[in-house]
Amino acid sequence: MWPMTQSGSLVPDEQVVLRMHPHWKTLIRPGLLLVVIVVAALALAILVPYGRDAALGQLAIGVVAVVAILAFCVHPALRWWTTSYELTTRRLRLRRGILTRSGRDFPLSRISDVSFSHGLIDRLLGCGTLVVETAGEHGQLILTEIPHVQQVQDAMFRLVQDEQERLAREG
Repeated sequence: MWPMTQSGSLVPDEQVVLRMHPHWKTLIRPGLLLVVIVVAALALAILVPYGRDAALGQLAIGVVAVVAILAFCVHPALRWWTTSYELTTRRLRLRRGILTRSGRDFPLSRISDVSFSHGLIDRLLGCGTLVVETAGEHGQLILTEIPHVQQVQDAMFRLVQDEQERLAREG
């Protein structure tokens, strides 16, 4: 999370305040699985008996290991990398997707409440769940694994207040 300057597709006078990915803790499981898959593949490759069929067995183990790494390690890492949350002076922007992208924008003027929660492990790791209440069809937006969730909630609350004051002055 860090202050940003102008970004593409922003309206005039809109500034990016925060830009972040989900918390790095979402990468712990894929990282552990990577270690387990590599160790298991190496152990199985060593245990394959020597002979004519050894190369074929080792190739099969390697192919299965690569597929498992792609599915259980690379895919979650790419999903983490391509998911972003952006808080601007006018809206909350969500972007995600590896091959195809999707996005949702929530105008700050429609946000009625912002709260957070985090358990003991989340507090130790510095993350949590952000709950954003919006007027309209979306209702409640729950964002999990938000880094520095309390600071994000504070910033969002201040920006919502500022946006409401700006609209009242203009209206």
